[in-house]
Amino acid sequence: MTAPVIAPPVHVVVPADIDDPARPSGGNAYDRRVCRALPAAGRGVREIAAAGTWPEPDDAARAELHRLLTAVPDGSDVLLDGLVACAVPDVLAPHARRLRLVVLVHLPLGDEVGLPPAVAVDRTARERATLHLAAAVVATSSWAARRLVEVHGLAADRIHVVPPGVEPAPLVSADEDGTRLLCVGSITPTKGQDLLVEALARITDRPWTCRLVGPLVRDPAHVAAVRELVERHRLRDRVEIAGPRTGPALDAVYAAADLLVLPSRAESYGMVVTEALARGIPVLAAAVDGVPETLGRTPDGALPGLLVPPADVDALAAALHRWLDEPRLRESARAAARQRRDALTDWEVTARCLAGALT
Repeated sequence: MTAPVIAPPVHVVVPADIDDPARPSGGNAYDRRVCRALPAAGRGVREIAAAGTWPEPDDAARAELHRLLTAVPDGSDVLLDGLVACAVPDVLAPHARRLRLVVLVHLPLGDEVGLPPAVAVDRTARERATLHLAAAVVATSSWAARRLVEVHGLAADRIHVVPPGVEPAPLVSADEDGTRLLCVGSITPTKGQDLLVEALARITDRPWTCRLVGPLVRDPAHVAAVRELVERHRLRDRVEIAGPRTGPALDAVYAAADLLVLPSRAESYGMVVTEALARGIPVLAAAVDGVPETLGRTPDGALPGLLVPPADVDALAAALHRWLDEPRLRESARAAARQRRDALTDWEVTARCLAGALT
C-alpha cells in the first residue's frame, strides 16, 4: 500500500484559554476539535497558545504573539483564530510577507452585541486590516462569508466556508409534555438570555422549567442583569442559572432537555443547535444571521423546531406557548429533529474541508 502524502504541519494560533472549563465557547470548541482532527486529514498541528485578553490585548500579549510568530519557519501555513488575529493587524503585518496566514472568523468582532459604538468601529477596522493581510479567510457559515464580503470588501473567492462538525450523541428520551427547556451559551447580550427570561415571565400559567447553561465570566454586569430579571419576575424556582458545563456534565444537561431555546441577537452559526439536533432535541431559535441555515429542514421541508424574529419577546413567548400547548407541534418537531440528526456531519468532514483551505 502506498503511504499517504503528509503535508507539512500547520501552526494553529488559539487563545490560551481554549480549554478553560469556566469559559467554554463555540469558538474554543471549534478550535480544539479541528486541532485534534486535522492530523487524520493529513495536516499535523503545532499549536500556539496566545495568552491575552483578546480581542483587547495589552502590550505584553502583543509582544508575545510577535515572538511566537517569529519562531515559525518561513513559508509555513499558519491558521489563526480570528479573536486573536483580527485584534492585531500591525503585529501580523511583518509576518504576512513570509508566512501563509489563514484567519478563522467565528463572529465578526464588531458584531458582538452591546459594544460601545466607538469600540465596534475600531474592532471592525482592525479586523478589516487583518483579513486583507491574510492569504485566505475561513468562515463558519455561508452567512458569515457573505457578512465578511459585505463589511470588509473581501473577494468572495478568498473565503472558505468550513462549518463546524458535531460529535455523535445518543437520542434523548423526551418527556411527552416538553416542559424541560434549555438554553446553552455564555450569558451575554449577544446570546439573549435576558429576552428569554422576559418571554418566560409571560407564560407562568404553563408548566415549565428552564436551565441557563454557560459561562458567567464574560460579561458580569449582564449576568447580574439576568439574575435581577429572574428575581423581579419571581422565577427563581423555575429558572436555573447553572453556569458552564462541558464534557459528560454537558451531555447530562442535554439528556434532561426537551427543547433547546436559542434567543441570540447575533450568531454566525450556532453550534448548540447541531448539538441539540444530534440528540434529537428540537430547537426554538431566533431567525438571526446563520441560525436558519444551521437549523435546516428535512428533505420534505419540515422544520425541526420553531424560528422567531430576533429580539422579539412577544414572538418568543408566543412560540414557547405553542410548544407547550400543541402536542402535534412537539411530535412533528421531534420527528424532524431526528431526520436532521441523520444529515449532520462530524469533525472529520470539517477537518478535511479545513485542510483544503490550508493548501
